Amino acid sequence: MRASNGAWVGWPGVADRSFAPFDNDGISLVPVRLNEEDIEDYYEGFSNDTLWPLYHDVIAPPSYHRETWDAYVRVNRRFAAAAAAVAAPGATVWVHDYQLQLVPRLLREARPDLVIGFFNHIPFPPYGIYAQLPWRKQILHGLLGADVIGFQRVADAGNFSQAVRRLYGYATRGVVIDVPTGDNGQSGQTGETRRVIAKHFPISIDAAAYEELARRPDIQARARQIREDLGNPKTLMLGVDRLDYTKGIGHRIKAFGELLADGRLSVEDVTLVQIASPSRERVSTYMALRDEIELAVGRLNGDFSTISHTAISYHHHSYPREEMVAMYLAADVMLVTALRDGMNLVAKEYVAVRFDADGVLVLSEFAGAADELKQAILINPHDIDGTKDAIVRAVEMPRRERARRMRSLRRKVAENDVAAWSASFLRALTGGAAVAAGIPDDLDLALQSLAGAENVLIALDFDGTLAPHVDHPEDARAITGTREAVQALLDLPGVRVAFVSGRALVSLQHVAQPQSSVLLTGSHGIEVQLDTPEIELNLVSSELEQLDTLARVLTSISGSIAGTTIERKPAGLALHTRLATEKDGQTAQREAREQLTDQLPGLTVREGKNVLEFSVRSSTKGDALEKLREYTGADRVFYAGDDVTDEDAFAALRDDDLGLKIGQGATLAGYRVRSPKEVTQVLVRIAALRAGLAL
Repeated sequence: MRASNGAWVGWPGVADRSFAPFDNDGISLVPVRLNEEDIEDYYEGFSNDTLWPLYHDVIAPPSYHRETWDAYVRVNRRFAAAAAAVAAPGATVWVHDYQLQLVPRLLREARPDLVIGFFNHIPFPPYGIYAQLPWRKQILHGLLGADVIGFQRVADAGNFSQAVRRLYGYATRGVVIDVPTGDNGQSGQTGETRRVIAKHFPISIDAAAYEELARRPDIQARARQIREDLGNPKTLMLGVDRLDYTKGIGHRIKAFGELLADGRLSVEDVTLVQIASPSRERVSTYMALRDEIELAVGRLNGDFSTISHTAISYHHHSYPREEMVAMYLAADVMLVTALRDGMNLVAKEYVAVRFDADGVLVLSEFAGAADELKQAILINPHDIDGTKDAIVRAVEMPRRERARRMRSLRRKVAENDVAAWSASFLRALTGGAAVAAGIPDDLDLALQSLAGAENVLIALDFDGTLAPHVDHPEDARAITGTREAVQALLDLPGVRVAFVSGRALVSLQHVAQPQSSVLLTGSHGIEVQLDTPEIELNLVSSELEQLDTLARVLTSISGSIAGTTIERKPAGLALHTRLATEKDGQTAQREAREQLTDQLPGLTVREGKNVLEFSVRSSTKGDALEKLREYTGADRVFYAGDDVTDEDAFAALRDDDLGLKIGQGATLAGYRVRSPKEVTQVLVRIAALRAGLAL
């Protein structure tokens, strides 16, 4: 925030108090006033009694009240107005979390010059659950005001895109959603769309800062003191949670109690420390939860504790960070048993602290952290027997296995820290600034690393990447020097080159005139030509039947509405309305959607300006890239593209791969150049670097 001369717009944490904007530690703070009614209806009501339980898979029943929805709208308007008032022309605004889901659209309407991002820190539920919300379309409409919408997990982003398809019918391709820019965001008003990226950006922590604390002698001494105060148990287990029904605290206590009752663990050897920090104490559900947890702790301690050993050391208050780091260092086993959690940073904090490569993390598969921390012992907390077995396995795990697992976990947390998280999100959001000519220094460093890989796949879009865009697609040709650069790569061992295009392969072959050893995919991955003259399509009988039905429906519509034409593609058809009147074009597209939704509900639909494309096979450039990776056996992949459809390929890249965006616009690619001219320079550079390494 300091580096970017940023302003932080937020609630100061007390009701019915007005504060003027002020600066603190180099950051401009802009307070937004909330009164007691706002706290009750907007925050405790709609945000935490409606959205929170709904988004956490209705572990507790959500409430739906029109009064609290009205408060949610009112407060979101207040936040949007405050942000719009302080944002400079063309500024970037990053909106955070489920309490402010209407702000992106409100900001876009008030300040269309802004670049707007949104990050959802909690899960986004499957459509069957989300559909319960009476204001489901309003929330989606609000979020789609953003340019980039970030989620914790791949599944969350997928759930969001599915809800958009079901409720609005907008075209989605991988991580890209085409949002109409007409009145009220409805299709057919102007035919133009705005690209929105909805993708997972898993959040993390400042891992280095946690390790720095853990290495302090005073904190290490405090860790030893904690164990002594607890009677120096052979195994110390730790749970650290907000007191919330999503955290599975009761499941954890039940599993531990049964292990003691079964005799598989002994209170003389094992102690559980449970930190349950206060949360939303005025909400009735949370009041009941506290009573339930404290009753369970009391019963278990009454049944199993001795004069010298306590089964559960329970603490219903928060601790400063230094004390928490000491507890992490003291704990042999960390228990994270969330029933549903967007990420769970406690798991990452524990890993970051364990510079001694010791300790075992038991982690719920329903926490977002499970996607990254694969070397934890993963559990289903609803399976009490399975959870018990996992706890015993953690307690009895040999030192060598503990060290191996923890080293792997620590690498993951260190490589994907909070700085990498924010940088990846902002790179996707703000990459639309003017692009300088030439190869940037950071890209050149990345190319040096790529060139040293054993097997490299160089995959390239054609139009706008190797060839400038032209008025007539059949006239497109790669710029001078591109063919020679591709040949230089083909001449090197361990390098394969592929063209990945939305064109039909016949068209791609005509304009690109590729060398025989260049691998080809066309029609967004539907057509493939891999080291053979034959083009693979392999439509099955059901797809051929769908093509016949599709052709019959569109031919009938086109024959009855003047100015519409049909274009046949390898696995689909496109309805063009460019030559029709605006009204007739809208009618044709509406009839096509309605009839084909009824007769062929599984079709893939792509909407463009004055064109509606239907395909019987769903495929993206991301699918094409995965097929090419598997075929070539590449351990590093380079992909370059300029279009919205190339975002699907960028999304398919792995951590060690390299994505290159050509031109402006939000992107998931890690690097960017100005034009096809720079792409040819990049190809020449890769060939020179790899040839140099071979000498």
